[in-house]
Amino acid sequence: MTPQQRLVLLIAILGSFVAFLDGTIVNVALPAIARDLGGGLSTQQWTVDAYLVTLGALILVAGAVSDAFGRILVLRIGLIGFGIASVAVALSPSPELLVAARAVQGAAGAFLVPSSLALITATMHEPLRSRAIGIWTASTTAAMIVGPLVGGLIVDNSSWRWAFGINLLPIVVALWLLTRLTHRDERRAGAHVDVLGAIMCTLGLGAAVFALIEQPNLGWGSPAIWMPGLAGLVLLAGFVWRQRHVPDPILPLDLFRSRNFSAGNLSTLFIYAALSLNGFVLAIYLQQGAGLSATLAGLASLPTTLLMIALSARIGALVGRWGPRLFMTAGPLIMAGGALLLLLVADDFDYWWQVLPGMIVFGLGLALTVSPLTSTILGATDPHRSGIASAVNNAVARVAGLLPIAALAVITGGTLDLAGFHRAAITTAALLVVGGLVALGGIRNPTSAGRAQPAADPPGP
Repeated sequence: MTPQQRLVLLIAILGSFVAFLDGTIVNVALPAIARDLGGGLSTQQWTVDAYLVTLGALILVAGAVSDAFGRILVLRIGLIGFGIASVAVALSPSPELLVAARAVQGAAGAFLVPSSLALITATMHEPLRSRAIGIWTASTTAAMIVGPLVGGLIVDNSSWRWAFGINLLPIVVALWLLTRLTHRDERRAGAHVDVLGAIMCTLGLGAAVFALIEQPNLGWGSPAIWMPGLAGLVLLAGFVWRQRHVPDPILPLDLFRSRNFSAGNLSTLFIYAALSLNGFVLAIYLQQGAGLSATLAGLASLPTTLLMIALSARIGALVGRWGPRLFMTAGPLIMAGGALLLLLVADDFDYWWQVLPGMIVFGLGLALTVSPLTSTILGATDPHRSGIASAVNNAVARVAGLLPIAALAVITGGTLDLAGFHRAAITTAALLVVGGLVALGGIRNPTSAGRAQPAADPPGP
């Protein structure tokens, strides 16, 4: 790499790292947030889902804007917005202001990952681009280790508020590095972004999620529940209809004509719903149910992350030789087995015999899944649409993540006690089985010539 290409890679890593770091820190901080601000499980749900609603909805807009107006501009907007929102989260005096700040943080985060990866594809060619994306993946995956550990240590030794303030350091460094970059954005002539579609998508997701989270308190018969729920579904249906008719859609439906792109995203929907549910429930139950500290709860999933980092490169090489279908089928099924091993958790809690075996099996399955899922979906798109294709897959993953958390009361039976934890583990396993079966039935291995062409732009983990 040239010095400027190394600089691009470092900026892309830092820009994405803060979004991944925040996503992993927040789970271990949730019990402390609820104790400090009140609101119980509803506050915990909204702390996660307010971020995911705006992230999932606006990441499509960010991908389209990135391709149309330039990656550097979008990345700079995302970094500044994320920093301001992080300060607002850290200073929030009430659950309502915290949730509002998290929504703004999600909106800013939507501008980070697609623009970071698209900046790499815009400045590097093969085989250098694949190497750079591999380094990006390994580096940002470190957030999955650093997040729970740092979050747990901060919560146990200081305040949960500093868990969000820590975002400022990588943001400041990334903004300074952008001033050293000589690469200039290329803007598409006559570019247009579907603002109305973005509003419909955001309001539709927000209304539907509100109904799911609040219905245990008011019931489906309450107009305060069924009216926003119905309005959300209508807005989402209208959004999809609109994307078929506007000249510059933020969700290009023609991408789904590719069998691997559509099947891969459907598999992503189930797999990432399972990952989000498992991470949320495990972090909270280990603290509130099993009595572990935030630091130990953060350490609990460390074996899973270490296995993924250790095996991902090797799995990627095997996928290039054998094709992705086997791995995308076997990986989720193995993860399902790991989720079911969490049924060993009992009132007489023992991490080493009740949690660790499930984490090891889960990590093995995750390592088999992530790399082939990424390369298959993005390998089915044209490189010049890398920003929006990455954004679509990220949007699917984030929306998938918010749905099971919004429906947590239904999944757990209303309480995250031991029985509720077991129900969540079974639901996680079921979602993963469906994800594996979708890959088995829908994914097709590329030809030898197709396998020689590397994927353009993988979504974040």
